[in-house]
Order: sequence, then structure tokens, then C-alpha cells
Amino acid sequence: MSEVKPRRSVLYMPGANERALEKAKTLPADALILDLEDAVAPDAKEAARERVCAAAASGAYGDREVTIRVNGLDTEWHDADLRAAAQAGPAAVVVPKVDSATDVHNIERALELGGAPEKTKIWAMVETPVAMLHAEEIAAASERLTVLVMGTNDLAKELHAEFVPGRAPLLGGLSLCLLAARATGKVILDGVYNDVQDLAGFEAECRQGREFGFDGKTLIHPGQIEPCNRAFAPSEGEVAQARKIIGAFEEAKAAGRGVVTVDGRMIENLHVDNARRILALADAIAGRR
Repeated sequence: MSEVKPRRSVLYMPGANERALEKAKTLPADALILDLEDAVAPDAKEAARERVCAAAASGAYGDREVTIRVNGLDTEWHDADLRAAAQAGPAAVVVPKVDSATDVHNIERALELGGAPEKTKIWAMVETPVAMLHAEEIAAASERLTVLVMGTNDLAKELHAEFVPGRAPLLGGLSLCLLAARATGKVILDGVYNDVQDLAGFEAECRQGREFGFDGKTLIHPGQIEPCNRAFAPSEGEVAQARKIIGAFEEAKAAGRGVVTVDGRMIENLHVDNARRILALADAIAGRR
């Protein structure tokens, strides 16, 4: 099994806010997105770029995965953002509105020309109808692309959809991107929840994302981190059941038995694989504490 990195909680932090960047060093998020796009006014873009790249290169964020969200491909700041990010060498560059494999290839080429280290990956934001329909091509376009990030606010806008509990208008797009991520072996992060005061609604959407199969969720407020971490982590019961399944399977295998049952349920290789995935994630989370 490849290395498991917990990405339960992935928090956007405004790149223009020095206090926010400092505070992020103490927050229990698995990953940070230092934002040069929506959170930064046009006249503050250059100063924010310098501040964010220095933060990403500082090594001051412990075991948190530090990424930089650059401005979109069609903006005047995109090329300079990519060059600066390549030199800073964050864990990843997060790129908004990636709509095609060609977009991914252009991003990859720019990072290589900018001297980005191999550790700097591409996280592609998929947030338009075009991206939904080409999600597999985007996900498969490069080995350097490791994560798909759902941009649910922009997707809802493009669809002329309403924000409703359960997100019924978005489920088609969410499902297409999940299929693309799993078909290509990529990580996929659910989109943000906008009402930071509605904890019950946020927790319900975390549960929905976990049930769907998302690896984690992007966040807009530190208060969302703890419930998100709980929602996307294996519970004690799940860990205990996973150990039980693996133990029973190994015991049956050693005894030459071809049929394994746990609590009256037939166990197959797929159940064992899932149990091992759960334990690997639980161990990776425990290693962060």
C-alpha cells in the first residue's frame, strides 16, 4: 500500500493576512491552502505572493501539508504565481478552474521550467460543468497531479443551482469526480461549507462526504477543523472491526481454509483490503499527534 497522508481537514488561509498565516502554525488541520486567489484583493496580490511563498518555504508549519493556491490560468497573476510557487517548493500548488488535460500539462510545464522540486505536486480544482464532464481526463493527465479539489460554490453558480441540505443539485458532478479520482488513484477533497455558524449542517455535510468516499473536506474557518477531523477519521469501532477482519483472514489463510466469516458475514479479499486501508489511515493519523 502506498504512503497514506491524512487530508481530513484542509483549511484555506488568506495569503494577505500575516496574522492568519501565523495562527495556522497552531491549528490542527491536516493541510493548509495559503490562498492568493479569492482571499486577496487585486492591489495586494504581489505582497501576498511574497508573504505566502516565504511562509511555504519556512518549514514552520510542522507536519501540516502546506500548499499554495495560485490565481487562475486566465488571470494576469497566474504565471508569476506559478514561478514564485515553484521556487518556494510547497507540498502542492492548488490551481483553480482546471478544465482539461491541456490545462494540467501547461501547469506541469510551468512548474518544471520554474524549477519546482519533485515534492511539489498539483492539486487541481474542478469547479465547472466542463471539468465535471472531463474529470477523468484531468485526473489522468499527470503523475504530478495527486489531488482533485471540488469547487462546489463555483459549480453551483455555473449550474444556476440552489444551496439545499443534501446538495441534490450537485450530486451528479460530485459523483463524476469521485469516479474519476478512484479510477486514476488520486485523492479527492470535498468542497467548502459556507455557513460557519451552522455546525449541525456542517457536520451533516461532512458525514455525507465521508459516506460518498471523499478523503477529506476543504474548510473556510478554524472552527470547522475538529468536527471535520472526527468525521473523516476511522472510529474506534471501525478500527477494532478492521483488526478483527484481518486477524480472522490471516488465521483462516494459515489453516488452509478458503472460507472466512466474521460475525456471521462472509469475508472476501475486498473486505480485507478495505480493513487494511482503514488501519493505514488510523495509523497515519495517530502518527500526527
